[in-house]
Amino acid sequence: MRGLDAALAGATAWIGANLLVDTIRITLPATGDPVYNPDTGRNEYPPDEVLYEGPGAVQGGNDQSLISSTPDAGQMWVQETRSRYKLLTPLTAPIVPKDCVVTVIGVHNTANTALLGRFWIAQDPGRVATVEVVRVTPLDQIQEPRGEA
Repeated sequence: MRGLDAALAGATAWIGANLLVDTIRITLPATGDPVYNPDTGRNEYPPDEVLYEGPGAVQGGNDQSLISSTPDAGQMWVQETRSRYKLLTPLTAPIVPKDCVVTVIGVHNTANTALLGRFWIAQDPGRVATVEVVRVTPLDQIQEPRGEA
């Protein structure tokens, strides 16, 4: 399917040049037990494993039906909202495993730094398909811990 392959290659190149313009980092959280560090006098966890660092994009979801907030006003607590996002990476990037942490470490527009300092968790492994031009991974924003009341 020479025509389809050429069209997909053109779309992949356009997406890489126009959408995957920020720098993202994907890390696999460490799972080992903490180890005592005599230099600091503290127990330290092993470092997270960086799986990918390179071009990508984080975009907010547009399907409002997937956003859940407090489902019942009579409930004793307020649930965290689900912040649906998607990660776009080139097809050459690894498939993101579930529960990896995604951060944006560089933005193409220095006036727009709202993505910096936020963290997302991969809800599922990166999606794959028979016809692809970009890799898509569903994300949920990790909410900042609440302060002491």
